[in-house]
Amino acid sequence: MPSPHLRPPFSRRGFLLASAGASAALGLAAAPARATAPGRPFGRYGSPAARLTPSTLYVDPRGRGDFTTVQAAVHATTGSGWILVLAPGTYRETVSVDPTRTEMTWLGAGDDPRDVVIVYDNAAGTPRPDGSGTYGTTGSATTTVRADGFTARRITFANDWLRADHPGMSGTQAVAIKVTGDRSAFHHCRFLGHQDTLYADTNALTVFARQYFAHCYAEGDVDFVFGRATAVFEHCHFRTLTRTDLASAPYGFVFAPSTAGANPRGYLVTRGRITSEAPDAYYKLARPWVPSSDRTARPMLTVRETWLGPGIDAAAPYANMSDAYPWQNQRFAEYRNTGPGSEITVPADRPQLSAEQAASATRAAYLGDWRPWRTD
Repeated sequence: MPSPHLRPPFSRRGFLLASAGASAALGLAAAPARATAPGRPFGRYGSPAARLTPSTLYVDPRGRGDFTTVQAAVHATTGSGWILVLAPGTYRETVSVDPTRTEMTWLGAGDDPRDVVIVYDNAAGTPRPDGSGTYGTTGSATTTVRADGFTARRITFANDWLRADHPGMSGTQAVAIKVTGDRSAFHHCRFLGHQDTLYADTNALTVFARQYFAHCYAEGDVDFVFGRATAVFEHCHFRTLTRTDLASAPYGFVFAPSTAGANPRGYLVTRGRITSEAPDAYYKLARPWVPSSDRTARPMLTVRETWLGPGIDAAAPYANMSDAYPWQNQRFAEYRNTGPGSEITVPADRPQLSAEQAASATRAAYLGDWRPWRTD
């Protein structure tokens, strides 16, 4: 997402650095929050000696599995249907799943998504080691999934790049995960970052990829859930971070969809909640992203039956990213939201679905013949 012209902020997110206190403050421990039983790093998912299936690989940073890194395990797979079981621990690496490795499943072997952490610290403005320029937003992603049929359970995906460590850098986008495949599902996962944390996108402008996020947690500040996918976020918790570099609102935006104009379904947030560490009304709910690569985009976001905390600016919850594409001309709507951030003071600034419209704004309508919640 385009970066606002802001001074680099101080951040509390010094997790996975030398200070255990900084890690604990974020809820992202350097060591597993709850380890599995001694001698059983993969818990109920078997082991290399007793595989869950013939197509199951085991990853453990302490060397008790088939591989010590997630990317090495991905590289060892070919074709479709592989399962990767990740032992509790911190995997500091970048990981990419190309389109040929379809129907892949990653299982965090801990009891909590905090137990298994995949994290790295590239930003859009980080120079590439080969001198070919900077990574850009897409290249900054800690994890990239381009294959169809991907599923992840109980895993934390994080990018711990910090603005405060890089004063003057303009490319402050730092993606925790970019997902572009169709039928991509995340159950009980966490997504941690600042700007552009969760990139829910598609492999091509004309492809309407479907994604499902259930009982997940995402945090950040600027546009931290963004992209053009058809994505359903059900029972998810979104948390906005505080910023000490800015003297006034807004600190940022929760959602920045870039839905293709031809796509009838964008982002659907249902039965979730939005909380904040920032002062009241310092965050906007959303702004539309119309990227230079698709000036015909008509960003779409529906937030329904969701609790909006006081961190959301109830009087003016939406803003423009570019005045050439006002949010009022996009497809933003709400339905039966609750909480102080949902208060309607200016009806024109809080577009609401009718009961008839809400009947078609459901997970089933968005995801079609794919029913990922049946395995939640």
